[in-house]
Amino acid sequence: MVIMQAYEGYFENGQFCSTSGVIQIPERRRIFITILDEPPIQDHTMADQLAAMDEFIAAIKASDEEVQEFERIRFTRKVDL
Repeated sequence: MVIMQAYEGYFENGQFCSTSGVIQIPERRRIFITILDEPPIQDHTMADQLAAMDEFIAAIKASDEEVQEFERIRFTRKVDL
């Protein structure tokens, strides 16, 4: 029985970096590598993320739609299930 596995990731500094964590590949296995014709993966800095959040908040404030309020959640409190 042949079992095939597929892993998604990217190539950086000459090494394959899996997006699904550390993977173990047994020695001397036949593999296929496919290079996709897509733009390179972008590294987002904290400044990029903060700018995106500012843009998002500005769009909400500029909207005339009502924004639903959500109950605050405390993840550290103990809950009986």
